[in-house]
Amino acid sequence: MGVFERYLTVWVGLCIVVGVALGYLVPSVFQVIAGLEFAHVNLVVAVFIWIMIYPMMVQVDFGAIRDVGDKPRGLVLTLVVNWLIKPFTMAALGWLFFRVLFADLVDPQSANEYIAGMILLGVAPCTAMVFVWSQLTKGDPNYTLVQVSVNDVIMIFAFAPIAAFLLGVSNIEVPWQTLLISVVLYVLLPLVAGYLTRRQLEANHEDHAVEHFTSKLKPWSIVGLLATVVLLFGFQAEKILGQPQTIVLIAIPLLLQTYGIFAIAYVAAMQLKLPHNIAAPACMIGTSNFFELAVAVAISLFGLNSGAALATVVGVLVEVPVMLSLVAFANRTRHWFDDSPAAR
Repeated sequence: MGVFERYLTVWVGLCIVVGVALGYLVPSVFQVIAGLEFAHVNLVVAVFIWIMIYPMMVQVDFGAIRDVGDKPRGLVLTLVVNWLIKPFTMAALGWLFFRVLFADLVDPQSANEYIAGMILLGVAPCTAMVFVWSQLTKGDPNYTLVQVSVNDVIMIFAFAPIAAFLLGVSNIEVPWQTLLISVVLYVLLPLVAGYLTRRQLEANHEDHAVEHFTSKLKPWSIVGLLATVVLLFGFQAEKILGQPQTIVLIAIPLLLQTYGIFAIAYVAAMQLKLPHNIAAPACMIGTSNFFELAVAVAISLFGLNSGAALATVVGVLVEVPVMLSLVAFANRTRHWFDDSPAAR
């Protein structure tokens, strides 16, 4: 893990401070940026999101999908957690906290937007940082690649319907056209671009060409993320300075969701008798989020100044330290799993 990844929470925290300060000192600049929209998509943020997502999509190997049937249990665990459990528990926690427990602390409109942001996080399984978590837990890199590739393909078809269903259940109006445009813009097109890039790199028959290419792009991916954070918190500066407790209120259910989903997945992995090098990455994929996609869709659906966009960015702030704590836990409990050749 490089310096940027290891201290991502620190960089995000600094960018939050910078964003809020700039949003308070020079609000007119952010108003101009907010006006640069086409079809409800902010062009500046869209560029930064693409800078984030594209390097991740280059890592997706569609050729690995043909090996899915070799070791199905780990993949089944990931898919069940990602698509049948996680989105629904996230929506339930959002409803519980912002419609019941925190109902007297936030206005109904903001509560709806915070719930929406949480739902978008829950429906977006992690793509990029999973490779970092897998490496830190000594996971099987090829199997991790299979899991990520299959999840990304499913995301093209499942993200919009599940998000729309859960937003509807939460009584939040769903602009279907904007949602579908977001999926095409931030999932389908980057995935196609990554696939074409990967094919071109592999056609050159150079060893580790893909790894070399993505390693060069990785710093730009982090820059895109941090620039997006600065913009989002600049747009939200007035609300944050007026209600600083909002960040804490959003973080509480996100923390419960993250640790709860990991516990469910980890127990299930032990029951399935998975080897640790498959179980640990599978649980990490099910626990972490594709927050870049969630941020982009929240902005497209609800606007740059929305509580939904704020909730997805708080997800970035919360996720990295929590995931590092889960990596440490997974490494300490390696002996709980059967890593004999027969289990593999």
